[in-house]
Amino acid sequence: MGKPGPGRELDRVRRVASNLVIAPFVDADWLREHRDQVVLADVRHYLDGRSGRAAYEAGHIPGAVFVELDTVLSEPHEDDTHGRHPLPSPERFAAGLGALGIGDEHTVIGYDDAGGVIAARLVWLLRAIGHEAALLDGGIAAWPADDLHADYPRPRPPARFTPVPWPAERLAAIDEVASTDEILIDARDRTRFGGGPDPVDPRSGHIPGARSVPTREHLDAGARIADPEQLRATFAQAGIEPGTRVISYCGSGVTACHNLLALERAGLGPGRLYPGSWSEWSRDPARPVATSER
Repeated sequence: MGKPGPGRELDRVRRVASNLVIAPFVDADWLREHRDQVVLADVRHYLDGRSGRAAYEAGHIPGAVFVELDTVLSEPHEDDTHGRHPLPSPERFAAGLGALGIGDEHTVIGYDDAGGVIAARLVWLLRAIGHEAALLDGGIAAWPADDLHADYPRPRPPARFTPVPWPAERLAAIDEVASTDEILIDARDRTRFGGGPDPVDPRSGHIPGARSVPTREHLDAGARIADPEQLRATFAQAGIEPGTRVISYCGSGVTACHNLLALERAGLGPGRLYPGSWSEWSRDPARPVATSER
């Protein structure tokens, strides 16, 4: 018998996964009710060089594993020509999660301390391959501070996570972005979008034709996601209605995933991710740059 193709392998993973069918965001009450049915993943990461692992060890939700953005959710690389956080190979992603005790059968709830804009990378990748996953709405702040655990917990036993090819229909490459007639949304803050100081990439501004939809503006003061109606209104201002085809990007394909999950919450379809994002685009001197404020 021949080796199963990507479609058959994806169907297999869906069959063995937990039967918890969940929305892209769940609240703390939902987590308490289903705590024994999920694996928690702490995905903290900081642009300013602070250690996400150190933050995890200082205090995390009990039982959570730490998922490293740079080694599990990104492919190691010598330079940033193709972006600061290129997608990991399916094999690296699967091996990294399996080593942490996350297997085909587990539903994953990701969180961080930034309203989910970092943990969204893990959740979006899992959902893109048919795996059940969601963000904890409000992140670590949604959990009682006096119930956080310090240090590194006893490891979970390794699990089998099947590598599944990234679905081509959920991704957009740089040349496709350059010529697309789809709506292109930029998840970064408005200052970087408009050409203000950019602390991490060589040029400031945005991809011509892109529309500014800062994903952090979907969050309230408690880092909780806006309700679907409010999200629909926000996306409508960017010209996105039901049926609109959307590509999301950010600095390096991380916070762009949060915009994609917000689109899903709003009932506006899955959208596509441009993984290289601004960190790839801005490093190619042949690519034009726009600096308007919208």
